[in-house]
Amino acid sequence: MKNVLVVGGAGYIGGCLTDLLVERGHHVTIFDRLLYEERYLKDVPFVFGDIRDTDTLVKLQSKYDTIIWLAAIVGDGACSQDPELTYEVNYHSVKRFLDKTKRQLIFPSTCSVYGAQDGLLSEESTPKPLSVYAETKLLAEKAVLEHGGLAFRLGTLFGLGDKFSRLRLDLVINVLTYKALAEGKITVFGGDQWRPVLAVRDVAAYFAEAVTRNYNDVFNISMKNVRIKDCASIYKNIFPDLQLEVVDSKFEDMRNYRVSTEKVESKFIFKPQITIESEVQRMIELLQERRIKNPLDPRYYNTHYVKETLDQIRKF
Repeated sequence: MKNVLVVGGAGYIGGCLTDLLVERGHHVTIFDRLLYEERYLKDVPFVFGDIRDTDTLVKLQSKYDTIIWLAAIVGDGACSQDPELTYEVNYHSVKRFLDKTKRQLIFPSTCSVYGAQDGLLSEESTPKPLSVYAETKLLAEKAVLEHGGLAFRLGTLFGLGDKFSRLRLDLVINVLTYKALAEGKITVFGGDQWRPVLAVRDVAAYFAEAVTRNYNDVFNISMKNVRIKDCASIYKNIFPDLQLEVVDSKFEDMRNYRVSTEKVESKFIFKPQITIESEVQRMIELLQERRIKNPLDPRYYNTHYVKETLDQIRKF
């Protein structure tokens, strides 16, 4: 059993990770500013705070054996709303904390650091970030590794997390599920781009195992590499009358990469278990039962919510 501090533990990954850590007997504390949430109701210790408040985190950290640092502005669109703020939150806050504490962190980076490249990419492949999001994650990842920590380069996430945290409806598989159900039509821009994909609960399982390891390394994690248009074809099997439109657009997301997971497979016991098809069915059930009152609420879309929040701040 370990005392674990999960920084940003009220979020999409943090919700199911917290449940898993508690299940396995660890003592978990959450540090979070509840950007996307109005309340935190889980029966675990909670500290309200902002990761930019380095002094508070430095005082807090000595109580814990392990620190998992999930907090960040996530996604290309959200990060582009205020690049200076993104650098402060995603990189400088991490760097300041590490410079003062010399702590090992378990950290989520992103496969977006690879940008647009052909071939199967390993952790030794040259990163070519195309966005502020990828740039800041790569910088933070390097700082984490320099201080003996572990970084996971995450594929594109999908699926349902825990019972408390919001569902992200801005992720490709999740949003296609909503569109297919609500509109009977999905539109795919380009479609030949490759992405590694992974269920959010499988991500949590990797982090939970990492708590018991002492690796100072970086790992790609993914369930499999899929083309966006092939992913969309899944919905045709579920919704026979679905209209599928593929638009040849040069103005959409240009990222294109496939990753090798050979390294993580050799070092970790856990292997991804959750399929796209099974999670699509679970999301359909949740949406059909109207458990999300308004799926168009900006809260479920990082870019929209960050923009709305910053616009409100700028008014004052």
